[in-house]
Amino acid sequence: MTLYPVILCGGSGSRLWPLSREHYPKPLLPLTSGQTLLQDTAARLDGLPELGDAVYVCNEEHRFLLAEQVMQAGRIAASIILEPEGRNTAPALTLAALFVAARDPEALLLVMPADHVVTDTAAFVEAVSRGRGPAENGELVTFGVTPDAAETGYGYIQRGAERAENQVYSVANFVEKPDAATAQQYLASGDYDWNSGIFLLQAGRWLDEIRTHQPAILAACEAAMQDGTQDNDFLRVGHEQFLASPGNSIDYAVMEHTERAVVVPFSAGWSDIGAWSSLWQVCPRNADGNVIRGDVIAEETSNSLLIAESRCLATVGINDLFVIETADAVLVAHKDKAQDVRAIVEQLKASDRDEYKVHRRVYRPWGDYEGIDNGPRFQVKRLTVKPGATLSLQMHHHRAEHWVVVKGTARVTCGSDTFSLHENESTYIPMGETHRLENPGNIPLEVIEIQSGSYLGEDDIVRFEDVYDRVQNAL
Repeated sequence: MTLYPVILCGGSGSRLWPLSREHYPKPLLPLTSGQTLLQDTAARLDGLPELGDAVYVCNEEHRFLLAEQVMQAGRIAASIILEPEGRNTAPALTLAALFVAARDPEALLLVMPADHVVTDTAAFVEAVSRGRGPAENGELVTFGVTPDAAETGYGYIQRGAERAENQVYSVANFVEKPDAATAQQYLASGDYDWNSGIFLLQAGRWLDEIRTHQPAILAACEAAMQDGTQDNDFLRVGHEQFLASPGNSIDYAVMEHTERAVVVPFSAGWSDIGAWSSLWQVCPRNADGNVIRGDVIAEETSNSLLIAESRCLATVGINDLFVIETADAVLVAHKDKAQDVRAIVEQLKASDRDEYKVHRRVYRPWGDYEGIDNGPRFQVKRLTVKPGATLSLQMHHHRAEHWVVVKGTARVTCGSDTFSLHENESTYIPMGETHRLENPGNIPLEVIEIQSGSYLGEDDIVRFEDVYDRVQNAL
């Protein structure tokens, strides 16, 4: 049977703010290696026999970022399935199972979150190999991480009797995140593993189980797939049909009810990097116990995580702190409060601030833009347009724009005119005028854009044409 990785790319990673943002979430970040968590996840199974191309399930907002990272890693996607909105992992897996089963009825699916870390790839691959036989026999395999601490941040799986297969056990019980005393009991018993959220199962078996235990999820996903449209590697499922699906996790929807659940324990340096404390634990530390990245000067500092992205970060006489600096925000938190960073994100949302959602540099399929300055009735941005890329043909009701080319060559459409701009040349886009910016060259195009007007929000865009098929009001 061919094994297809199913990589689930949902979740915002709000406890890793300010690096992780709603529009640039944790899976897209290079937190533990030179590759992003998503790229590391895709590479984790290289070398396994009968391995098919991965299926990715992600939010519509992240589709171009994900596709670019897949391409940069030199990989081919069987499909990138786009969810209009997140409905948790059970509907996401159901979409993937429907897609794969239609093409390969005998397929196995290895379901992996895109934002986990596994430091011992060989041990993980060995565990997958152990689980393959039971999965081919119709069992629903979950992978339990052998605990090395009384962790209260994870759910647990209680092992039942060992099966005939080597180190494969029936599942006695799934239990929620415990308090400290209960977690210590679990660790001492030796019968409990951390719930990794990784599964191995037949696509057809999953569809049978979801039909039995959650028929409403299956019905909504089937309708969404039937109304879906294929756009190159992207599969857009039916919007209204998918939103009719109840939200539920794989565990709650099926694994806690099925009689076919088995668990394969493994120990491979796994972490879900759910908070800054987890990142500090899995990264190499210096003699003072510090994890340091970027331009950091640490004096009399110990057991801390120090990350500087855009400027010099200096600390004196601190310990047990996380200090995370980005271009538009700085987080300072004690280790004991790592789980509470989410409260900051909630405050930012309640105040309708952009810092929970985007970085100062915002990525788009054509490149990116970065805010440089702003004030009453004006703002300044730096646009970087990839070679061969094109912004949409658009107009603005409330602002005019000045464009100055500082690198490369631009092709500009303004009204009925189309012309080229070279370095140190500029043009003016009047309010209400139809316009477009393109990069016909072989190097990135950099443009300084000065906007002026009564309203400068990014939703003041009327699109007429767009090569990326984006919906209205999406950049």
